[in-house]
Amino acid sequence: QVQLVESGGGLVQAGDSLRLSCAASGRTFSNYAMGWFRQAPGKERELVAAISSGGSTKYADSVKGRFTISRDNAKNTVYLQMNSLKPEDTAVYYCAARRGSYAYSRPREYDYWGQGTQVTVSS
Repeated sequence: QVQLVESGGGLVQAGDSLRLSCAASGRTFSNYAMGWFRQAPGKERELVAAISSGGSTKYADSVKGRFTISRDNAKNTVYLQMNSLKPEDTAVYYCAARRGSYAYSRPREYDYWGQGTQVTVSS
């Protein structure tokens, strides 16, 4: 069983930056692929970024060049650095995990989820 706890969300203005963190329990974090997803009101949950156990990454087209996913296996933590935020980035952001060596992109591919953290970007 893996428990995930997100932090770092908040209210910012367009153009600002935020860094989300997701702390994972367990001793085999390095074997897990991790993902960041987001869900806006009335919309489906969508991939933001994913990182494989080996460090390969995948990004949604809408965030390429602005967001960076990274992981620190020594701290059992995955990060999402978000720069040049836009109002359309407003959503609840979720961290997800599963064992595997790919940067999985679909929500149903993940086994464990955090509780989510709200990101609100004002114009």
